[in-house]
Amino acid sequence: MKITIIAGARPNFMKIAPLMRAIKAAKAAGKNITARLVYTGSDKDKSLEPSLFADLDMPHPDVYLHVDDIDFFQRMAGILVAFSRELEQHPAQIVLVVDDLTPTMACSIVAKKKGVKVAHLVAGTRSFDMDMPKEVNSMITDGLSDYLFTAGMVANRNLNQTGTEQAHIHFVGNILIDTLRYNRARLQRPAAFSIMGLKEKEYLLLTLNKHALLHNDDMLKSIFRVLLEKSNKPIVAPLHSYVKNRLTSLGISSDKLYILPPQPYLAFGYLANHAQAIITDSGNVAEEATFLGIPCMTLSTYAEHPETVAIGTNCLVGEDPKALEKALEVLNKGEWKEGHLPERWDGRAAERIIQTLLEEYK
Repeated sequence: MKITIIAGARPNFMKIAPLMRAIKAAKAAGKNITARLVYTGSDKDKSLEPSLFADLDMPHPDVYLHVDDIDFFQRMAGILVAFSRELEQHPAQIVLVVDDLTPTMACSIVAKKKGVKVAHLVAGTRSFDMDMPKEVNSMITDGLSDYLFTAGMVANRNLNQTGTEQAHIHFVGNILIDTLRYNRARLQRPAAFSIMGLKEKEYLLLTLNKHALLHNDDMLKSIFRVLLEKSNKPIVAPLHSYVKNRLTSLGISSDKLYILPPQPYLAFGYLANHAQAIITDSGNVAEEATFLGIPCMTLSTYAEHPETVAIGTNCLVGEDPKALEKALEVLNKGEWKEGHLPERWDGRAAERIIQTLLEEYK
């Protein structure tokens, strides 16, 4: 069985790494299985730090499609053409796509048009907001997929409600946790940790990437005002240069705010693992916080995996300074809820996926 695995952005690799190890193990056990890893972007992509693949203990992509257009339609068209050529040159029986990005949808369309089965990893996530591009990507990809691998029962229910056949849905758990479990003992303390004089559990970790929030001046100022006024701990913020520049242009600064460049995977994992709490607009980071048992405030009105809110350590504060202030008050009082691990967040999702594909693909 030949599988082509698609990565469309850096976060995808955190979910692909366990699959590569599971495929390697299955092949070593005598199974007829191979994988080709395709990155739709460029090998010069600055988001792919030199240490990424070593940190994740995974191979580099076999091929880069070099499609990195910012415009959606140009990017979509570029991927359709480039991946079509890739599949012609390197046929596969299954194309496995991850998450809900434009490359996820584009490669699913190409595979289906060529009669290749599609497997969607992290299927069934829904915001129910059709104005969000990711919602459209998810719905189209799920509709085209032959194998839908879900992280939780909420995702299963979402798929059932859209008429997806139960036989195509496979509840395997959250594969992001596979990577975190595998690497927890390998996390590396950043050099800046000692330089800044930080102590474990004595700082807040902040991540921020959402463009809609970054371009809302009043809201961004209000959120940082609350953070800086209500936090009784230093705030460590690994931020991309465009985010840092945005804060500088708005005059947002403080002796309590430590801005770092984006961190390698193992270094960021260390910061998350030892934070008192995390404030983020990233669903992946919120999921990791639930596994680590770290209080998390998510700057969004929905969670891709509602389990992080229902039984995990995550709290949705949206882009609401008052809700953020209330959450910080709960944290400062030491009254944050105790979270529990959702079902099948046990580090074996990749094994379940490969086992399913080996058993069901004929």
